[in-house]
Amino acid sequence: MRPPLSSRPFAPIVALALIAACALTGCSASGSVPKGVQGTPGGSGVRDPLFPRLGNGGYDVQHYALTLDYEPRTGRLTGTAEITARATADLSAFNLDLHALRADRVTVDGLGSAANQAGDELTVRPRKDVARGKTFRTVVRYSGNPRTITDSDGSEEGWLRTADGALAVGEPAGSMAWFPGNHHPSDKATYAVTATVPEGLDVISNGELAGETTRAGRTTFRWKSARPMASYLATLAIGAYDTKTSRTPTGLPVITAVDPSVADDSAALLAEIPKVMQWSTRRFGPYPYSSIGAIVVPDGEVGYALETQNRPVFPAEHFQLDILVHEIAHHWYGNSVTPADWRDMWLNEGFATYAEWLWAEDFDGVPAQQNYEKAFEDESNWEFPPADPPSPARISSSPVYGRGAMVLHKLRQEVGDETFDKILKGWPAEHRHGNASTKDFTAYAEKTVGHRLDDLWRIWLYGEDRPARA
Repeated sequence: MRPPLSSRPFAPIVALALIAACALTGCSASGSVPKGVQGTPGGSGVRDPLFPRLGNGGYDVQHYALTLDYEPRTGRLTGTAEITARATADLSAFNLDLHALRADRVTVDGLGSAANQAGDELTVRPRKDVARGKTFRTVVRYSGNPRTITDSDGSEEGWLRTADGALAVGEPAGSMAWFPGNHHPSDKATYAVTATVPEGLDVISNGELAGETTRAGRTTFRWKSARPMASYLATLAIGAYDTKTSRTPTGLPVITAVDPSVADDSAALLAEIPKVMQWSTRRFGPYPYSSIGAIVVPDGEVGYALETQNRPVFPAEHFQLDILVHEIAHHWYGNSVTPADWRDMWLNEGFATYAEWLWAEDFDGVPAQQNYEKAFEDESNWEFPPADPPSPARISSSPVYGRGAMVLHKLRQEVGDETFDKILKGWPAEHRHGNASTKDFTAYAEKTVGHRLDDLWRIWLYGEDRPARA
């Protein structure tokens, strides 16, 4: 997972900003608010414990329809984002996250609306108040050259330009570099992505390909994701890829896209995806999505593998069997059951790491206890409790992965294999396509076991110090 940007300044709406925005957006030149408005502005940020400015309050996005046109030669992106949302409060204004791109025109329910940009906040004031419970449609036309975001740990996310196209990855905040939205994991939505690029290039995104047409030297690809997705899991890969669609023995589509320069080296592992899926379904329960696959890119385009929904992204150097198992496991733990906030990242990474241990146990004859003991002796796993990362820069640090997996192993030892298997399957079933917190998980485990597990959580999940014995 990728650590985010520093907190962004709140963008107050002032009369002069509204008047200037109206010149662009087509609202009344005075920027006046209709009489009788009772709403209040939605919050900029959802007060995430680690990223308080990320996301926005006052509404719940239901669907993103993104129409994009990209020119790799210049790096320019032109886009239209149609955002269907339900108001969770009476709104006189609301915010969208958008990084380094210009909003050229904004409408709400077909009416030109005032829009002001400051930092990564796009503040929209509809011409009419939006009543709580109402479903409303915001359309943002935007353009510019998307930028790469450098996180506090030095990793890069957002929009990564490549030799012949681009790669968009968004954990935790990078998706705002290519489309406006409510970019916090607590607000999941369905997606339709239509992208036009020069003929000869491919576009790969989440979900399934709904169509492809070429006209006047440019090709348009239409991708649809019918299952809810957190925006940090959205991806867009543009370039000359070797693409292939096959099926697992159960009929699940496997959609892969590989850069030609690494296609030969990747072929054998790509062929293992059906086996990994068969094992994962047996271990974790029914697969939550309608396709799986992979995007494999050359080294240097991205510095890490990422569990982008349906189609994990791998740089060639990280396209290995254990990492493939890890990223596919995220579709149960992280993608379907998504953290309530970024403090809960161990629920993603601890489970995915433990999936690696289970795979080694089932196929390599290496007991999970052996990997547990190795993790126990690793000093880096004890730098902080896995359920309490101290800063945004640490949400991808060792305790979130290794000690998170140790929590699960101690739970397995406490309750036995049969009950632990029920938890492995029942947890993603209980919160399928939803959000959940660490407290939700501990309560679920205790309900399944039938008694409290206070000592386990106190020592392994929240404890500051390493116990004397493993």
